[in-house]
Amino acid sequence: MAIPDYQTLMLPVLRLAAAGEQRVADAAERIADDLGLSPAEREEMLPSGRQRLLHNRIHWAKFYLSKAGLVASPKRGRFIATDAGRALLASNPARIGVNELKDYEGFRDFYSASKSADDDAPSSAVIVPSAETETPEEQVESAYQAVQSALRAELLERIIQNSPAFFEQLIVDLLIAMGYGGSHKNAATQLGRSGDGGVDGVINEDRLGLDRVYVQAKRYADTTVGRPDVQAFVGSLVGHGATKGVFVTTSTFSSQARDYVKHLAQRVILIDGDRLTDLMIEYGVGVRVSRRIEFKRLDEDFFAEE
Repeated sequence: MAIPDYQTLMLPVLRLAAAGEQRVADAAERIADDLGLSPAEREEMLPSGRQRLLHNRIHWAKFYLSKAGLVASPKRGRFIATDAGRALLASNPARIGVNELKDYEGFRDFYSASKSADDDAPSSAVIVPSAETETPEEQVESAYQAVQSALRAELLERIIQNSPAFFEQLIVDLLIAMGYGGSHKNAATQLGRSGDGGVDGVINEDRLGLDRVYVQAKRYADTTVGRPDVQAFVGSLVGHGATKGVFVTTSTFSSQARDYVKHLAQRVILIDGDRLTDLMIEYGVGVRVSRRIEFKRLDEDFFAEE
């Protein structure tokens, strides 16, 4: 089953807190067991890969419950239900969510202050979810992924608009940024052009030139690269006695092409348009930083009194 949203988790989190002191990790295990989550679901991460999704949602459920005075933190990294929390459970609620928490003055004050926080004073602002099912971190992640998706599409569009020579240079720049070739001066040697916007080249795998990687690139807008194109490239590798090749396209590869390279004696990597733009973004080719946003977490060790 899908991992419940953070508001759906508020009630089970409060029930566990009423049973005694809890840690988020322990609560996550209990809730995962109760929900029958699979091992993969238990390990599912936020898109950033920095935290498990279930742990993140339990953290935010606990955070909002604490703002309503329903749970408290008796010691570092632990939480427990308050008298108000136990009283709420005694009323046998069917659900606890943001709307229910608004019955508590402490949460109303927190919620209204967060909603009305001035843009010029971000240090006093706390994000309140605008989407009922997303935690603040998930909203940030979603916005980031939307920006990245738009950037990938824009990169592909601009590559298609530029010349074959530009595409050739882009591939060289990317391989240099990834650590191949050593420098632009000796990065790549052209072996010949197909005349259709592709570029065939060879690049040193390391600065000393101990091994070489053969490269072919196809600058297509919509054409899917099929097995015959990849097979022809592999044939050229055999002709040169090469064992490694990279085939780059701005479009996509057919499933037959991808299956074909899995069983070759040569090591052939297929990079489609999505992977190409991901690598460009990762290695800073054709993109630059527009803005950096830094998020900080509470340092529990700083506040520990041993």
